[in-house]
Amino acid sequence: MADGQDDWRVRAGISARTLGYYAERAEEFRAGTQDHDVSQNIAALLRHIEGEPPFRILDFGCGPGRDLRTLSALGHLAVGLDGTAEFVAMARRDSGCEVWHQDFLALRLPPGSFDGIYANASLFHVPTRTLPGVLRALRDSLKTRGVLFSSNPRGDNEEGWQGDRYGVYHDLGAWRGYLSRAGFDELEHYYRPDGLPHAQQRWLASVWRAGSR
Repeated sequence: MADGQDDWRVRAGISARTLGYYAERAEEFRAGTQDHDVSQNIAALLRHIEGEPPFRILDFGCGPGRDLRTLSALGHLAVGLDGTAEFVAMARRDSGCEVWHQDFLALRLPPGSFDGIYANASLFHVPTRTLPGVLRALRDSLKTRGVLFSSNPRGDNEEGWQGDRYGVYHDLGAWRGYLSRAGFDELEHYYRPDGLPHAQQRWLASVWRAGSR
């Protein structure tokens, strides 16, 4: 039991320090990312969701709410989730959407609720020893054959601190392993930014369908 408690304290410390980084820089982060073009990523999620829109979509790690506004403008029912209280307040105010304040390591998600989950630049903050449980929680919150989109900075599976932010820089093979073991089937992947040489495409985007539980 002691080992489990110590491990939880380590993970909680990682989460608190990373969230503190964003809390201290919330306005700066919003200003620096508000004009980022992620339309390719949003389109990748939406084209794989089955059925007729509007879709219920969870923006996992929604930050200040930029993509919540886009999803809502497209007619979908978007719900945000972020661990940084400052981002939650911004996203609620700026998007008008429902936004949940939840730590990624202590998720409380309704089962079978979402057609799609949009995790843009968020899951790479989850330590590898915690990632399987987080992915299972996301899968369980999807409706039957629901779709998960993720985009992470890629690497050679390095894990650790960059300043006060914790990150894991997965390669495609390792990321596939985590998602498949969590019960997802791959639909597509690509590298970003679009149009650059591969060595300069630092982001790995991938789309997954929830398999049978």
